[in-house]
Amino acid sequence: MDIMADILRVARGGAKKTWIVYRANLNFKIVKDYLSEMMGKGLLEAHRGSAIYKTTEKGREFLEQYESFKKFHMVAVERAYPLA
Repeated sequence: MDIMADILRVARGGAKKTWIVYRANLNFKIVKDYLSEMMGKGLLEAHRGSAIYKTTEKGREFLEQYESFKKFHMVAVERAYPLA
């Protein structure tokens, strides 16, 4: 899920595959597989005639829920395992 979230963040305003690879620190094979899966789930869209990928409304909602869960998880871990 971290990889999906990284791709959605990079593609918020539109991004080419190369930009996604570099900004999300991934390789082309992984990105190709994820882009296909995420477009199939409606999280990303590819603009016709260009190689620009953009996060959809559904993708933005997924990202918001993911980030909310991640914050909740961090708080729970900090409470369960306090450092001091």
